[in-house]
Amino acid sequence: MWDAEREILQVVNTSATDDNIVLHGDVLPRDDRQSFYSNAAVRAIRRRLLGWYERARRDLPWRRTGDPYRIWVSEIMLQQTRVAAVVPYYERFLTRFPDVSSLAEAREEEVLTLWAGLGYYSRARNLQRAARQVRALGGFPETYEEIRELAGVGDYTAAAVASIAFGEARAAVDGNVLRVMSRLMGDGGDIGAGVTRARLGAAAGKLLDPENASEFNQAMMELGATVCLPREPLCGECPVSLYCRGLELGRQRELPVKLRRREKVEETQVLLVIRRGGCVLLGKRGESETRLAGFWELPEAGQLPQARRVGKLGTFRHTITFHHYSIEVEEGVLGRAPRGWRWVKEGGLGDIPLSTTARKALDLIRGAAKL
Repeated sequence: MWDAEREILQVVNTSATDDNIVLHGDVLPRDDRQSFYSNAAVRAIRRRLLGWYERARRDLPWRRTGDPYRIWVSEIMLQQTRVAAVVPYYERFLTRFPDVSSLAEAREEEVLTLWAGLGYYSRARNLQRAARQVRALGGFPETYEEIRELAGVGDYTAAAVASIAFGEARAAVDGNVLRVMSRLMGDGGDIGAGVTRARLGAAAGKLLDPENASEFNQAMMELGATVCLPREPLCGECPVSLYCRGLELGRQRELPVKLRRREKVEETQVLLVIRRGGCVLLGKRGESETRLAGFWELPEAGQLPQARRVGKLGTFRHTITFHHYSIEVEEGVLGRAPRGWRWVKEGGLGDIPLSTTARKALDLIRGAAKL
């Protein structure tokens, strides 16, 4: 059986001969130097991490509230999406849907319109389904187990909301935290393997401060997001660097190990912008589509072979997971809208859920028109 007290990490200075070891002013009894999870080491790491977080944390809108609904919305939006991209969406979304009831009662198309551009649109649909669950419950659930039952909520999100909003002592382990723990422990296991993730998650749980789970979880996430970076960790700025086995071994840039990497797929696509009388030709994906259901899109050249292509308007790049697209935008001419396509007033495009590629293409030509 894996012994976390012995196997996780040696703290440092195995060459010390004094009865005590000093780490950044924290005195550890000699017997505690062998174990990262000795009581003294854990207390020191918690104190340093929380002190650093109080000084260094970013001022983000979801950190100014204790409302579980708003914290939950932020956690869903932040899944696989950069903080800088989320902030304006978060603020617009909560201006329109300030509480669970307003989200539960909204039309799906309106929810998707406000989400358009964030990607992973099943998140928005599940968010609304979960809002309806919460409304039926008569209030936001307060425990990890109850929150985990909401549509679209996994282990990490349930732990994050339960700890941040309600103080439950549950480690919230996302990709940032897995990276921090892999380096702290010097763990060379494949980060994509379930056994490695379980081991790192268990370690994070032992490190968690049960008296201040909310701040501690956010501090761990912040450390991974701003200091313990994927390619170039800023070890000189890390408040717990002297406890880091990966740094001690000189492996901080190698960790975490990821053995199974998907190859990038490069593709080229041609979109047509066909306009007439202040309208643009768009098609709406069916509700049963597996991708972008209910979203409006520009036609691809191959979908409308009868359209006359009269000139190139520009190009842009677009990425979906490991697919990398080079999108060419061309102007097209067509007399009437074929079946399945509609003329949509350009002034009303902000009122419908528009695919990211369509939005980028239209923004590109608007920008060019201003030059």
